[in-house]
Amino acid sequence: MVFIGMGTALIIMDATIVNVSLPSMIADLGLSSIDAEWVNAIYSLTFAALLIVFGRIGDRVGRRRIFTLGALVFVAASIYAASSRSGDHLITARALQGIGGAMMSPSSLSLVNSLYAGRSRNIAFAIYGSIIGGMAALGPLVGGYLTTNFSWTWAFWINVPLGIVVIVGALRYVPESKDPGDTKGLDVAGAILSALGIGLIVFGLIEGRNYGWTRIEEDTSLFGVDFSVGQVSPVAIALAAGLLCLLLLYLVETRRTAAGKSALIDFGLFRIATFGLGSAAALIVSLGEFGILFSLPLFLQSVLGYTALGAGALLATLAIGSFVSAPTAASLANKYGPRFVARMGMGLEVVGIVGLGATISPSSPAWQMMIWLVIYGMGVGYASAQLTGLILADVPVRQSGQASGTQSTARQIGAAMGTAILGTVLFVSLNAQTAAQVEDLGVPAGASEQVADVVEESAGTVIPSLDEPPGSPEIQEAASQAFADSFRVTAFVAGGFVFLGLLATIALPKPVGRREDDVELQAPEPEASASAD
Repeated sequence: MVFIGMGTALIIMDATIVNVSLPSMIADLGLSSIDAEWVNAIYSLTFAALLIVFGRIGDRVGRRRIFTLGALVFVAASIYAASSRSGDHLITARALQGIGGAMMSPSSLSLVNSLYAGRSRNIAFAIYGSIIGGMAALGPLVGGYLTTNFSWTWAFWINVPLGIVVIVGALRYVPESKDPGDTKGLDVAGAILSALGIGLIVFGLIEGRNYGWTRIEEDTSLFGVDFSVGQVSPVAIALAAGLLCLLLLYLVETRRTAAGKSALIDFGLFRIATFGLGSAAALIVSLGEFGILFSLPLFLQSVLGYTALGAGALLATLAIGSFVSAPTAASLANKYGPRFVARMGMGLEVVGIVGLGATISPSSPAWQMMIWLVIYGMGVGYASAQLTGLILADVPVRQSGQASGTQSTARQIGAAMGTAILGTVLFVSLNAQTAAQVEDLGVPAGASEQVADVVEESAGTVIPSLDEPPGSPEIQEAASQAFADSFRVTAFVAGGFVFLGLLATIALPKPVGRREDDVELQAPEPEASASAD
């Protein structure tokens, strides 16, 4: 469990460590707000697009094997990211990191799912969930420390030694696990349709404000194709094509399943109530969680004047909440059931996010924000610890890789959509709010819109310099208040998504227990399992 947990910590931490380093990346590499969204979202996008594929491959060739190969890819991609000298290179490196993470995540989860049962399974998933919550919280602190004292590049260099430890430890101590009965071949069509469908939809969500949601707003080009004003936007085309790919995926997969052929996704899994409703809840909750973690570091550094380390330290209070909830998650689950713990966690998340949004201002004291972040962190610890276990509780072990890949994909789709949707909400609101508040100072409408465009394009990082000519302290104050108002809107939307996830868990039935059927796995003996601990 130690090295599985370390690998999970590595990929989860990297999903959040970049957030607090992002303003430095924007300044150093000249990133736009669209680029900033891509730096975050491309990791989740490639992660989501390939999770199911690698979960399925892990079932066939060995979960530990795919886990260690993924760690190797992740280390190599981290070296490339740390060496990047342009936005395009950094975005490419983040995409490669997502591929490595996609190899590691479903393999780690299915290893846990196959190695533990009964009460020890609740404990194992409590540890797994607390790692997710804790590392998501500690990532910004680590990123802030490295960015402030060294450089943002060290947010990636740190992955190299840790990744090597994970590779060596997994090969030495983690037993292999796979499904020896899976000899039906790979579902290439399903893999392609899955990757295309998810990728095109996330592309559309991020690039909507760049190219226009339905029609081109100014002459532009994409991948060498020219688009003129008034033409159908490539965003609309991408969204329609993505939905079509997902529809075709459903038709292809259900036909292959009915014919007894290997299928990337067995949509019959969604007829298992705990799996279907739980996966839907996980997607929605991740949408709110990761969207707010993208927005808050920008506000802290651009408006409140925090250093990267200061912003990371404040965000690390999430870890306090997660670590407070971790010791009690398993005992509460054994006493009241995992559904109760998951719902309680999501309720705390809603309270934390909405409370933070309701009280945020350009003069918010650290202690006030810390209270809400601790509450939010407790919610993440409780919800993450048990929701994963609930989702997989009734899934046959022989399908654990496929099922864990599917539910992890749901989470990563939520993370990518969270960055895309809430990032769009933040920046569209920031533009409108800045233009309105600067115009209220008596600045002409044209000049107000120029200020708003500069603020949006820089993702708010230009705000500290707006008190200098041709700006003024009044313009800087107006832009700061506009960012606070925009963050409030974003937080309320994020809280709304988490609340929808909570509603989805209310319909979750009580798990009936693991269905091990009559399938024999290549699993370790009890002694080997204990050594992995």
